[in-house]
Amino acid sequence: MNPPSPKSFHDPVETVLTSRKYRDLNIPVETARELYYSAVSSGQSPKEAEKTLRQKLHNIVAPYLGDPDFTEAAGEMENAFSGNDMTRIWGFCLKMLNSHASTRERVEVLPDFYSRLFEVTGIPGSIFDLAAGMNPFSLPWMSLGEGSRYSTYDLNQPRINLIRKFLSLSGMEPLAYHRDILIHPPEEKADMAFLFKEAHRMEQRQRGSTRRLIYAVNVAWFLLSLPTSSLQGKYDLTSRQRNLVQTIVAGSTWQVFEVPYKNELVFCIRKVTR
Repeated sequence: MNPPSPKSFHDPVETVLTSRKYRDLNIPVETARELYYSAVSSGQSPKEAEKTLRQKLHNIVAPYLGDPDFTEAAGEMENAFSGNDMTRIWGFCLKMLNSHASTRERVEVLPDFYSRLFEVTGIPGSIFDLAAGMNPFSLPWMSLGEGSRYSTYDLNQPRINLIRKFLSLSGMEPLAYHRDILIHPPEEKADMAFLFKEAHRMEQRQRGSTRRLIYAVNVAWFLLSLPTSSLQGKYDLTSRQRNLVQTIVAGSTWQVFEVPYKNELVFCIRKVTR
């Protein structure tokens, strides 16, 4: 009997990643495989595990939050920077922030968003922006010092390509990485890490992952934010989010300082040891 053709084997991970929904995002294969085999190891059948993979990828990538046309945005960005017109550059950045629901909610408070945070932490010289989404386009409002290092990480390859180009045009090192931070957190050291409006989704992916990430990342301050209402604004999530953060920091020596905004709570976690 001849062995079956390799084409006859069904690879659920490849099937999902090459589907119309995900094929252009170039999501790391290791992320999808971890999700799939974690489901299988929990006792799910291959068919059930593939369904779980699709559900969790949808939650992680969050396509319902929106994205710009990246090719069009790249051309618009080059035009904005070509004349070194700061008004056009800021306008482009605001357009990018408004293209994604998570950062769109922050635009209203952007003028003093970072100044209030840095009153608590001090102005950082180096930052890791983890699972960054479109947040790097708020860089002009951070008022960082000359020579600051800003590194950003995201699963979405087209998004990272645009951010890398933006950083370069802004005169900064293009430190933008296509990486799953739960599998490969940054190994370098920085003053601060941002994890904005992602911890609740990370916990759905893998309970306890946020706590492990905070331990793994070598920073003095870890700034974690969570939305205070549902996406449609129907439910107040403030108590739930505070409870989540209390669970994350329980038993640690970390100090937590809360900075509230209209749609978002930022928990400034100072990593200290006894």
